[in-house]
Amino acid sequence: MVFENERSSRALSALRALDELPSCPRGVAWVAAAICIALPFAFAPRAARAQDTIKIGVPVPLSGSYQQAGNDILDGARLAVAQINAAGGVLGKKLELVQQDDACNPDQGANAATQLVAAGVAAVAGGYCSSAALPETRVLHDWHIPYVLDASTSPQLTEHGWTDVFRTIGRVDAQGVFAAQFMKDVLHARRAAVLNDGTTYSDGLAKSTVAALKQNGIAVVYDAAMTPGQSDYRAVVKAAADPEPDVLYFTGYYTEAAVLAKNRREKTPAIRHFMGNGTADPSLIEKGGEAVEGMIVTTSPLPQFLDNPNARRFVKAYEAAYQRAPGPYSVYEYDAVGVIAAAIKYAKSDRREDIAAALHKLKGYSGATGEIAFDQKGDRANAAFMAVTVRDGKFEPYANLNAKGRWIKTK
Repeated sequence: MVFENERSSRALSALRALDELPSCPRGVAWVAAAICIALPFAFAPRAARAQDTIKIGVPVPLSGSYQQAGNDILDGARLAVAQINAAGGVLGKKLELVQQDDACNPDQGANAATQLVAAGVAAVAGGYCSSAALPETRVLHDWHIPYVLDASTSPQLTEHGWTDVFRTIGRVDAQGVFAAQFMKDVLHARRAAVLNDGTTYSDGLAKSTVAALKQNGIAVVYDAAMTPGQSDYRAVVKAAADPEPDVLYFTGYYTEAAVLAKNRREKTPAIRHFMGNGTADPSLIEKGGEAVEGMIVTTSPLPQFLDNPNARRFVKAYEAAYQRAPGPYSVYEYDAVGVIAAAIKYAKSDRREDIAAALHKLKGYSGATGEIAFDQKGDRANAAFMAVTVRDGKFEPYANLNAKGRWIKTK
């Protein structure tokens, strides 16, 4: 259920007041005692009451520039819930999704999390933009609600020392190391320009990449932020190109990446344009057209390139359910819901604290994205990355690092 801001604020004020309620004194009249006992339940989170379903929250952008990414993630959650419920649910209960639009906006993210608390969710799976996910984690943590992130990759999300934040995808600091190694070993770059859009995710990926580039002996000749949401970045492209880099690495999202690609093609076609996982979305190709042909993107493995039976079954089921290919993070959301269900089953409880404790104990969960386990911080252990390229209007594999640290080019 969606509340208006004022009603939600009142609900949360009532919830927080529970912590301050005194226990019922002995000897009170029975009517007063009954009121004293009943009052906490009147205002308690709905998760605290007996329910026929177990509610899972999904905060994602369902409006604004990244609405399609949010819809793709939501559909991944819907598919997981449909399959789990068809198999009998968990603990004899069906799973129920509660969606909220965070619009990739910090304030709206905090509000979305507040609405999920009021709705009585047992756990949350979602998160696209790290800038919205950060306030979401803070609100949910206050209520001990475990949050399994499917796409938000900022290191800040799991550096609080909390025990209720997890993710099924790799962090940007690890991706930055991967990107720098790729630029050195595969692109043979000596001079690099790094451009971010100032958001939490983008700034984090840029910083980790710059540090890794320097460690690899690659000169960082340009490192700056631009303003997202513009329709023309010619001046930005010129500023990045003036120091004559071999490669320009953009760490933002696909909307701005498409504009940058068009401007770069006009002004500096000789410079290799390389991008981070925020651009690994079909919308990049739809918006960028021919300008993004040949672009290379570092990303967590896309669903269509995951080589395991569970991934193939996921892609087939997703396409059958929605008549389109899954988005890049649909499968990570699918697994986020899956690990929550597995944790509830393992704990034999849908209490929030029990779910979080069970997630930390999770070992060898066989998901569509491979084996899943979490480290002490809640980050995915052994998270993988790959490089893809745009060829003939679609993403194709470009290169992977094998277990021995050697590049396997697939182009």
